Amino acid sequence: MGAPPTTGPVPDHGSTTPGDAAPLLAVRGLEVVYDDVVLVLRGVSLDVPRGAIVALLGANGAGKTTLLRAITGLLDVHRGRITKGEVLLDGERISGRQPPAIVRRGVAQVMEGRRIFAEMTVDENLRAGGFTRSRSEAREAYGRVMDLFPKLAERRDQTAGYLSGGEQQMVAMGRALMASPQLLILDEPSLGLAPRIVEQIRDIVVALNEQGTTVLLVEQNATMALSIATRGTVLETGRVVKEGAAAALRDDRDIQEFYLGIGGTADGEGPARRSFRDVKSYRRRKRWAA
Repeated sequence: MGAPPTTGPVPDHGSTTPGDAAPLLAVRGLEVVYDDVVLVLRGVSLDVPRGAIVALLGANGAGKTTLLRAITGLLDVHRGRITKGEVLLDGERISGRQPPAIVRRGVAQVMEGRRIFAEMTVDENLRAGGFTRSRSEAREAYGRVMDLFPKLAERRDQTAGYLSGGEQQMVAMGRALMASPQLLILDEPSLGLAPRIVEQIRDIVVALNEQGTTVLLVEQNATMALSIATRGTVLETGRVVKEGAAAALRDDRDIQEFYLGIGGTADGEGPARRSFRDVKSYRRRKRWAA
């Protein structure tokens, strides 16, 4: 696989904040219900400053995917709806708009599991991502994608479904970038990839951010996410339980124990046969509810 652009040592973004201006993305007091019965998000608020990388962390079922659906307009597809709160992009309300309109406003998402068009070529996948842009804008975006992902230039005529997992992730990211987004949402980009490929994806995210793209990074790989993020937010059972500078979260005892695999023991609470995973979940809920 071709090497990503050389970025040098990854800067410690956690010690800086990109200004005090209004955030590019603002989620305010969001509540989301599925099937008019199941309350999934419970008053979630989140800021993504312009020019930042913000890591959104949380265990399975915490509400991360639902929050992304609310931002990108995909709740209706899953029989969900916003009952309180709003989502603002550049100060303009986008909650309630249809997904194509949100893409045109400058939000693009790389979904979990990549979701590429497996039967189409790499080139066709990329060009499909530029449908909201003019021909000249799409041509410029295509050149940028080829620069970022030289391996895709070699594979442009190949059927995307036959590529490796890492190459398919590059196709998915490249397709999203064809829309020239202000905000790029990455949903579990490291999922199922070998450690060496995860490092490449990590460096590419940093390169994109250095070029001016704001990133909302949703990850269970907290070590990777917090190593490049400016700020982080932790969701638990539909609520924000922790947020702050990435450096502060990396040093937080709870984050180290529950997400970075540092510290903690498997004894002392719950039934003797409870798995370490269950113990951590129980202790996390108990401690953060205190």
